[in-house]
Amino acid sequence: MRKVLVYDLPTRFFHWLFAGFFITAYAIANLVDDDSARFSLHMLAGLGMVFVIVLRVLWSVVGTRHARPGDLALNPVQLFAYFKGMFSSGSQRWIGHNPASSWAAVTMLGLGIGLGVTGYLMATGSEGGWLRETHEFMANAFLAVVLLHLAGVAAHVLRHRDHLETSMITGSKQVHAEDQQPVRALPLAGLAFILLTAGFMGYLLQHYDAQARSLNLFGTTLQLGESEQEHEAGYIDGDDHDRD
Repeated sequence: MRKVLVYDLPTRFFHWLFAGFFITAYAIANLVDDDSARFSLHMLAGLGMVFVIVLRVLWSVVGTRHARPGDLALNPVQLFAYFKGMFSSGSQRWIGHNPASSWAAVTMLGLGIGLGVTGYLMATGSEGGWLRETHEFMANAFLAVVLLHLAGVAAHVLRHRDHLETSMITGSKQVHAEDQQPVRALPLAGLAFILLTAGFMGYLLQHYDAQARSLNLFGTTLQLGESEQEHEAGYIDGDDHDRD
Protein backbone atom coordinates (compact mmCIF):
# COMPACT_ATOMS: atom_id res chain seq x y z
CA MET A 1 0.00 0.00 0.00
CA ARG A 2 1.29 3.46 -0.90
CA LYS A 3 0.13 7.05 -0.61
CA VAL A 4 -0.86 9.10 -3.65
CA LEU A 5 -2.24 12.61 -3.96
CA VAL A 6 -5.97 12.33 -4.67
CA TYR A 7 -7.43 15.76 -3.89
CA ASP A 8 -5.93 18.94 -5.34
CA LEU A 9 -5.61 22.14 -3.32
CA PRO A 10 -8.74 23.93 -4.65
CA THR A 11 -10.86 20.91 -3.70
CA ARG A 12 -9.41 20.85 -0.20
CA PHE A 13 -9.73 24.61 0.25
CA PHE A 14 -13.38 24.41 -0.78
CA HIS A 15 -14.00 21.65 1.75
CA TRP A 16 -12.76 23.71 4.68
CA LEU A 17 -14.19 27.04 3.54
CA PHE A 18 -17.58 25.43 2.94
CA ALA A 19 -17.49 23.89 6.41
CA GLY A 20 -16.26 27.10 8.03
CA PHE A 21 -18.92 29.30 6.47
CA PHE A 22 -21.71 26.90 7.41
CA ILE A 23 -20.51 26.49 11.01
CA THR A 24 -20.19 30.27 11.37
CA ALA A 25 -23.65 30.95 9.93
CA TYR A 26 -25.31 28.17 11.95
CA ALA A 27 -23.64 29.16 15.21
CA ILE A 28 -24.58 32.83 14.84
CA ALA A 29 -28.17 31.94 13.93
CA ASN A 30 -28.54 29.88 17.10
CA LEU A 31 -26.43 31.87 19.55
CA VAL A 32 -27.08 35.51 18.57
CA ASP A 33 -30.42 37.32 18.88
CA ASP A 34 -32.05 38.46 15.64
CA ASP A 35 -32.05 42.03 16.95
CA SER A 36 -28.27 42.07 17.46
CA ALA A 37 -26.09 43.81 14.89
CA ARG A 38 -23.86 40.73 14.95
CA PHE A 39 -26.68 38.66 13.45
CA SER A 40 -25.88 40.23 10.07
CA LEU A 41 -22.68 38.16 10.09
CA HIS A 42 -24.90 35.09 9.75
CA MET A 43 -26.07 36.31 6.34
CA LEU A 44 -22.62 37.43 5.25
CA ALA A 45 -21.28 33.96 6.09
CA GLY A 46 -24.18 32.44 4.15
CA LEU A 47 -23.28 34.50 1.08
CA GLY A 48 -19.68 33.37 1.45
CA MET A 49 -20.85 29.76 1.51
CA VAL A 50 -22.85 30.21 -1.69
CA PHE A 51 -19.86 31.88 -3.36
CA VAL A 52 -17.53 28.96 -2.67
CA ILE A 53 -20.22 26.57 -3.92
CA VAL A 54 -20.21 28.47 -7.23
CA LEU A 55 -16.42 28.23 -7.37
CA ARG A 56 -16.60 24.50 -6.62
CA VAL A 57 -19.13 23.90 -9.40
CA LEU A 58 -16.84 25.73 -11.84
CA TRP A 59 -13.87 23.73 -10.57
CA SER A 60 -15.75 20.49 -11.15
CA VAL A 61 -15.55 21.28 -14.87
CA VAL A 62 -11.83 22.06 -15.10
CA GLY A 63 -10.34 20.43 -12.00
CA THR A 64 -8.43 17.20 -11.60
CA ARG A 65 -10.23 13.89 -12.04
CA HIS A 66 -11.27 13.38 -8.42
CA ALA A 67 -12.74 16.90 -8.30
CA ARG A 68 -15.14 16.19 -11.16
CA PRO A 69 -18.71 14.86 -11.02
CA GLY A 70 -17.61 11.60 -12.61
CA ASP A 71 -15.73 10.76 -9.41
CA LEU A 72 -18.96 10.63 -7.42
CA ALA A 73 -20.48 7.20 -6.83
CA LEU A 74 -24.21 7.92 -6.77
CA ASN A 75 -25.61 4.53 -7.72
CA PRO A 76 -27.88 3.34 -4.85
CA VAL A 77 -26.64 -0.22 -5.44
CA GLN A 78 -23.08 0.97 -4.79
CA LEU A 79 -24.21 2.71 -1.62
CA PHE A 80 -25.87 -0.46 -0.34
CA ALA A 81 -22.78 -2.52 -1.20
CA TYR A 82 -20.55 0.01 0.55
CA PHE A 83 -22.50 -0.20 3.82
CA LYS A 84 -22.68 -3.97 3.53
CA GLY A 85 -18.91 -4.05 3.02
CA MET A 86 -18.40 -2.21 6.29
CA PHE A 87 -19.22 -5.51 8.01
CA SER A 88 -17.44 -7.93 5.66
CA SER A 89 -13.88 -8.55 4.53
CA GLY A 90 -14.50 -8.26 0.78
CA SER A 91 -15.47 -4.61 0.60
CA GLN A 92 -14.52 -2.53 -2.42
CA ARG A 93 -11.99 0.25 -1.87
CA TRP A 94 -12.57 3.65 -3.47
CA ILE A 95 -9.74 5.91 -4.58
CA GLY A 96 -11.83 9.08 -4.66
CA HIS A 97 -15.24 9.67 -3.12
CA ASN A 98 -16.85 6.52 -1.79
CA PRO A 99 -20.65 6.15 -2.18
CA ALA A 100 -21.43 7.47 1.31
CA SER A 101 -19.28 10.58 0.94
CA SER A 102 -20.64 11.09 -2.59
CA TRP A 103 -24.23 11.22 -1.38
CA ALA A 104 -23.24 13.39 1.58
CA ALA A 105 -21.43 15.85 -0.70
CA VAL A 106 -24.33 16.17 -3.14
CA THR A 107 -26.86 16.55 -0.31
CA MET A 108 -24.81 19.25 1.43
CA LEU A 109 -24.29 21.15 -1.81
CA GLY A 110 -28.01 21.02 -2.56
CA LEU A 111 -28.91 22.17 0.95
CA GLY A 112 -26.28 24.92 0.74
CA ILE A 113 -27.84 26.24 -2.44
CA GLY A 114 -31.31 26.00 -0.89
CA LEU A 115 -30.15 27.95 2.16
CA GLY A 116 -28.68 30.62 -0.09
CA VAL A 117 -31.88 30.96 -2.13
CA THR A 118 -34.21 31.13 0.87
CA GLY A 119 -31.88 33.50 2.72
CA TYR A 120 -31.70 35.77 -0.32
CA LEU A 121 -35.49 35.81 -0.66
CA MET A 122 -35.91 36.75 2.99
CA ALA A 123 -33.28 39.50 2.69
CA THR A 124 -35.07 41.01 -0.31
CA GLY A 125 -38.32 41.30 1.61
CA SER A 126 -40.21 38.17 0.55
CA GLU A 127 -42.89 37.45 3.13
CA GLY A 128 -44.21 34.22 4.50
CA GLY A 129 -43.48 32.18 7.60
CA TRP A 130 -43.01 29.14 5.39
CA LEU A 131 -39.83 30.71 3.97
CA ARG A 132 -38.19 31.06 7.38
CA GLU A 133 -39.36 27.58 8.41
CA THR A 134 -37.95 26.08 5.20
CA HIS A 135 -34.65 27.89 5.76
CA GLU A 136 -34.40 26.60 9.33
CA PHE A 137 -35.38 23.08 8.29
CA MET A 138 -32.65 22.97 5.64
CA ALA A 139 -30.08 24.32 8.11
CA ASN A 140 -30.92 21.58 10.61
CA ALA A 141 -30.95 18.97 7.85
CA PHE A 142 -27.51 20.20 6.76
CA LEU A 143 -26.20 19.78 10.32
CA ALA A 144 -27.67 16.27 10.49
CA VAL A 145 -25.93 15.29 7.25
CA VAL A 146 -22.64 16.72 8.56
CA LEU A 147 -22.92 14.66 11.75
CA LEU A 148 -23.79 11.51 9.78
CA HIS A 149 -20.85 12.20 7.46
CA LEU A 150 -18.46 12.53 10.40
CA ALA A 151 -19.84 9.34 11.92
CA GLY A 152 -19.34 7.58 8.58
CA VAL A 153 -15.75 8.76 8.34
CA ALA A 154 -15.08 7.52 11.87
CA ALA A 155 -16.65 4.12 11.09
CA HIS A 156 -14.63 3.86 7.86
CA VAL A 157 -11.37 4.64 9.64
CA LEU A 158 -12.07 2.11 12.38
CA ARG A 159 -12.93 -0.51 9.74
CA HIS A 160 -10.12 0.05 7.24
CA ARG A 161 -7.38 1.85 9.24
CA ASP A 162 -6.44 3.90 6.18
CA HIS A 163 -6.29 7.41 7.71
CA LEU A 164 -9.17 8.67 5.59
CA GLU A 165 -9.74 11.46 8.12
CA THR A 166 -6.60 13.28 6.96
CA SER A 167 -7.27 13.06 3.21
CA MET A 168 -8.86 16.52 3.06
CA ILE A 169 -5.85 17.95 4.90
CA THR A 170 -2.95 16.32 3.10
CA GLY A 171 -4.87 15.44 -0.07
CA SER A 172 -3.35 11.94 -0.01
CA LYS A 173 -4.85 8.48 0.39
CA GLN A 174 -3.42 5.01 0.79
CA VAL A 175 -4.03 2.89 -2.31
CA HIS A 176 -3.37 -0.69 -3.35
CA ALA A 177 -3.29 -0.18 -7.12
CA GLU A 178 0.25 0.31 -8.36
CA ASP A 179 -0.97 2.03 -11.53
CA GLN A 180 -2.86 4.74 -9.64
CA GLN A 181 -1.26 8.05 -10.60
CA PRO A 182 -1.36 11.08 -8.29
CA VAL A 183 -3.19 14.20 -9.35
CA ARG A 184 -1.47 17.57 -9.56
CA ALA A 185 -1.64 19.71 -6.42
CA LEU A 186 -2.21 22.93 -8.44
CA PRO A 187 -1.05 25.42 -5.79
CA LEU A 188 -1.63 28.46 -8.03
CA ALA A 189 -5.24 27.45 -8.60
CA GLY A 190 -5.59 26.94 -4.86
CA LEU A 191 -4.18 30.41 -4.23
CA ALA A 192 -6.62 31.85 -6.79
CA PHE A 193 -9.48 30.08 -4.96
CA ILE A 194 -8.48 31.73 -1.68
CA LEU A 195 -7.93 35.16 -3.23
CA LEU A 196 -11.28 35.09 -5.03
CA THR A 197 -13.06 34.15 -1.82
CA ALA A 198 -11.22 36.81 0.17
CA GLY A 199 -12.01 39.37 -2.54
CA PHE A 200 -15.70 38.51 -2.48
CA MET A 201 -15.88 38.75 1.31
CA GLY A 202 -14.04 42.06 1.11
CA TYR A 203 -16.62 43.27 -1.40
CA LEU A 204 -19.42 42.29 0.98
CA LEU A 205 -17.85 44.13 3.89
CA GLN A 206 -17.16 47.20 1.74
CA HIS A 207 -20.80 47.39 0.62
CA TYR A 208 -22.33 46.56 3.99
CA ASP A 209 -23.95 49.46 5.85
CA ALA A 210 -23.68 48.57 9.52
CA GLN A 211 -26.00 51.37 10.64
CA ALA A 212 -28.78 50.43 8.24
CA ARG A 213 -27.83 46.74 8.41
CA SER A 214 -28.20 46.51 4.65
CA LEU A 215 -25.99 45.19 1.89
CA ASN A 216 -25.74 46.43 -1.69
CA LEU A 217 -25.08 43.20 -3.56
CA PHE A 218 -24.33 44.02 -7.19
CA GLY A 219 -27.06 46.66 -7.26
CA THR A 220 -29.61 44.76 -5.18
CA THR A 221 -30.28 45.93 -1.62
CA LEU A 222 -30.46 43.12 0.93
CA GLN A 223 -31.81 43.92 4.37
CA LEU A 224 -29.79 41.90 6.87
CA GLY A 225 -31.74 43.04 9.91
CA GLU A 226 -33.47 45.98 11.50
CA SER A 227 -31.63 49.30 11.19
CA GLU A 228 -30.61 51.12 14.36
CA GLN A 229 -33.41 53.63 13.80
CA GLU A 230 -36.03 50.90 13.37
CA HIS A 231 -34.74 49.05 16.42
CA GLU A 232 -34.80 52.24 18.54
CA ALA A 233 -38.30 53.10 17.27
CA GLY A 234 -39.52 49.64 18.20
CA TYR A 235 -37.91 49.95 21.62
CA ILE A 236 -39.56 53.33 22.24
CA ASP A 237 -42.95 52.03 21.04
CA GLY A 238 -42.57 49.12 23.38
CA ASP A 239 -41.85 51.43 26.32
CA ASP A 240 -44.88 53.58 25.46
CA HIS A 241 -47.04 50.48 25.28
CA ASP A 242 -45.77 49.32 28.68
CA ARG A 243 -46.57 52.74 30.21
CA ASP A 244 -50.08 52.63 28.79
